[in-house]
Amino acid sequence: MALEPLYQSKVVCACCEQSYHTSRVRPSLKRAIRSDSDFCSYYKSVNPDFYVVRVCPSCGFASTESFAERLTDKQKEDYYERIGKVWKPRSYGGERTQDEAMACYKLALLTAQTVGEKDRVVAGLLHHIAWLYRYEDNKELELRFLGFALDAYIRVYQTERDMLNNARLLYLIGELNRRVGHYHEAVRWFSRVIHDKNIVDASMIRSAREQWQALREEMSGNGLELPEEMRQNGA
Repeated sequence: MALEPLYQSKVVCACCEQSYHTSRVRPSLKRAIRSDSDFCSYYKSVNPDFYVVRVCPSCGFASTESFAERLTDKQKEDYYERIGKVWKPRSYGGERTQDEAMACYKLALLTAQTVGEKDRVVAGLLHHIAWLYRYEDNKELELRFLGFALDAYIRVYQTERDMLNNARLLYLIGELNRRVGHYHEAVRWFSRVIHDKNIVDASMIRSAREQWQALREEMSGNGLELPEEMRQNGA
């Protein structure tokens, strides 16, 4: 008999401290069949990204494993004032549709902004929301949220770059610039990955070279003027 794709995981809410259960996808089913150049993944059956956000049924506090484990009294007060006092108890602990996954991510985004979570947490939520719109083939909203995610990733670079995988972050900023049509900015960020001697992440360097070349071909094919850096240097 095949295993059910979902299993229940116990979570203690960082806000109201009540325990609850949320669904997760079994690790053996998390293998993607393909991925986009900004790491959006596609799965044969259940999409694990639908279950990244945990939502407390009691107070509505929505979080991911990247959120801080504890909240200050001020953060709890801010949360209850903006979200908790209007929350109507309900559960997202079972199987989720794409619409329910979107609701969970948007609730987590509002929660993160309310309690002042780190920019990298906010950036990840915005990026995931863009992916959900991509799954729906909603290009307009996908691009809007990619733009929001891009702004957040740039803030991460400005404030946390020494603590993170710098190559992946630089690459992502380049790739999101490319996707939203900021081609010259994309070239600049891809070039940092390719030419920075301190970056030794071979996979990110390779990906940056590939996207740099794809961007060059795309710009040339559309009759756009190439940035000086592209005219002078090969990737």
